[in-house]
Amino acid sequence: MAKKDTTSLGFEEKIWKAADALRGNLNASEYESVVLGLIFLKYISDKFEMKYQELLADEDADEDDKDEYTACNVFFVPEEARWSYISKKAKSATIGDVIDNAMRLIEGENKSLKDILPKDYNRRELDKKRLGDVVEIFSNVEMSSDYDEQDVLGRVYEYCLQQFASQEGKNAGEFYTPSCIVRTIVEILQPYSGRIYDPACGSGGMFVQSAKFVKSHQKDVRNISVYGQEYNTSTWKMCKMNLAIRGLEGNLGEAADTFTKDQHPALRADFIMANPPFNLKVWGHDQLIDDPRWKYGVPPESNANFAWMQHMIHHLAPKGRIGLVLANGSLSSQTGGEGEIRKAIIEADLVEGIVALPSQLFYSTGIPVCLWFLAKDKPQKGKTVFIDARNMGEMVTRRLRELDDEKDIKMMAKIFEDFRKGEEVSKPGVCAVASIDEIAKQDYVLTPGRYVGIADEEEDGEPYEEKVARLSSEISELFKQSRIQEEEIRMQLSKIGIIL
Repeated sequence: MAKKDTTSLGFEEKIWKAADALRGNLNASEYESVVLGLIFLKYISDKFEMKYQELLADEDADEDDKDEYTACNVFFVPEEARWSYISKKAKSATIGDVIDNAMRLIEGENKSLKDILPKDYNRRELDKKRLGDVVEIFSNVEMSSDYDEQDVLGRVYEYCLQQFASQEGKNAGEFYTPSCIVRTIVEILQPYSGRIYDPACGSGGMFVQSAKFVKSHQKDVRNISVYGQEYNTSTWKMCKMNLAIRGLEGNLGEAADTFTKDQHPALRADFIMANPPFNLKVWGHDQLIDDPRWKYGVPPESNANFAWMQHMIHHLAPKGRIGLVLANGSLSSQTGGEGEIRKAIIEADLVEGIVALPSQLFYSTGIPVCLWFLAKDKPQKGKTVFIDARNMGEMVTRRLRELDDEKDIKMMAKIFEDFRKGEEVSKPGVCAVASIDEIAKQDYVLTPGRYVGIADEEEDGEPYEEKVARLSSEISELFKQSRIQEEEIRMQLSKIGIIL
């Protein structure tokens, strides 16, 4: 039975269904920018309007002074770009032109948004009546008193990202990591403050969840600073908008390849978290043979898994931590020198923990995946904690599984927390702690199943003698039934002349 979704505010689905009517002949990536662009436009307009009204009420303030807005990290929105103006044009045949013009005006007033916003709402394939209907729905959304508007629009943005991931299937991994995986990484790393870096940041999910973590622990989100890099230009723009929706400032450099055009060469981050492309085959190996990032060995030409890992280690601060999603092959592969690289990283005492994840967590792939947690200054020297989470989570659809916040994610985070304190955490079939010597005896293979063993069977309270008698009777009955079925089959075959 699928688990009921308890995260919805009640109107995300309504907005999605209305926006979905815009699809028409547009492909997924074009349609995606249309919907997310509208959410972003509504967000920055509403934030501007709140500040505008505040300045109007202040006799000493000038509501038309752009500096009044930028000082409060609010984007300045010209009159013809404000949602109040746009909503009045919702029924107009020129609504596409109105929105395109609004996007251009906003970019003109805010340098950080230059060339970021979508400006193709007037294209012929986009049904203008349906576009106007979506504008009206956005205008009429009632904000719950339990949530501020920023959180509401942020959750709508995240909900739509999730829906696009569901639709795009194998291409979804380019921009979306399932939020339960991101929450697991964030809860285990605990990024309360410092520099957070994602070298394959997609739409910015790691940053958003980090900010949520900080807020949920009554900390100031201004204590974290965000650094990211993304190769795909459309996804990079999506990330910029996602950060702005959440009120986060981030240094994303320009859209570029992380290996060959590192946007943050001097960065040493306190927390690095990423879900890079699995088993990437073309990654610039020939140009990077002598790169100083390959401290533990040159990654193989045909697989970038350990290139990503070493890139992150290179950018890690002396007391920093890494949370990394990789394909399970990274735990045991010996191909192309990967075994030797893994051995060197283990012997450098960088591997703090490994988590084997359950299947069907991703929209984009069925490849079994795991989480690597690394640290330059591990509290438990010479030890690694292993968690076998393959049986965790619940199916929320016929194809998709999610980890539960309370039952799964916080339990894993508690294991890491207790491990760091030096407390006993081993539980057969679930988790175990191994020394570097013990890992060496396993040929430096890090598959959790090798260390956690088999779960203890729960005592059912049935006396041994009674259990043996019951099982013997059941087996005897099954045998008897099989003999009866065999005789019936023989009789039916004999009627058509087949004798066994």
